Amino acid sequence: MKRILQAAPMLALSAGLFVSAGAMAQDAHAPVRNIVLVHGAWVDGSGWKPVYDILSRDGYHVTMVQEPLTSLEADVAATKRVLDLQDGPAILVGHSYGGSVITEAGVHPNVAGLVYVAAHAPNVGEDEGALGKKTPSFLAKQTDAVKKTADGYTYLNPAVFPKDFAADLPLRQAVFESRSQILTAAQVFTTPLTAAAWTTKPSWGIVAGGDKIINPDLERWYYARAHSHTTVIPGASHSVYESKPQQVAAVIEDAAKHAVQ
Repeated sequence: MKRILQAAPMLALSAGLFVSAGAMAQDAHAPVRNIVLVHGAWVDGSGWKPVYDILSRDGYHVTMVQEPLTSLEADVAATKRVLDLQDGPAILVGHSYGGSVITEAGVHPNVAGLVYVAAHAPNVGEDEGALGKKTPSFLAKQTDAVKKTADGYTYLNPAVFPKDFAADLPLRQAVFESRSQILTAAQVFTTPLTAAAWTTKPSWGIVAGGDKIINPDLERWYYARAHSHTTVIPGASHSVYESKPQQVAAVIEDAAKHAVQ
């Protein structure tokens, strides 16, 4: 009896260690709770609201980056500034040109995984402009679609914006977005990247099947090269993050559940 009584504290301690180890293992596989959303050229962070609403309802802490679109360096800095504010690991999500931004900013230590939404994903030394010429989009074949100001800023011709950028959005919404564009410095499309986070971090990619801004085949190529978990949304326009928010949010949540913290 004495031996049993002496062993009891040890058994209790061992049980406590097993419980603590189990709890630690459970915490190690807990979903990432922070999501940072990065918009692309010509638009702003407000387009993420449908995705934001879903993710917030599901308990995620979601922040939108508002890039100045004056240079790749400035846009990466704006993204890293928001990443600095996160209280733990984050999933970094980029749409379109935002894919180039998250590719460079994603080396930030708070980034656990990347999600590309109809996005570019260049490697170090590459730029999306040159890659786009190799696999031209519908937009690239138009002669009067992209306009440029005298001081080097670009915008999409409002006359073609609804059908080229946002064909699956309500027309009134697409027209409004065409008139509320953020003019984007032309140099952002031709600046070579100095880092490529997808080479060291897990990534997920969404192909917009009806994309006219980035060739869907280029999106597929990017994601295959990065070994991204790839989802194709048939018929979706470049505005897939607005027109198909449930499907986009589902991919982001999958990344949050499976990214290594």
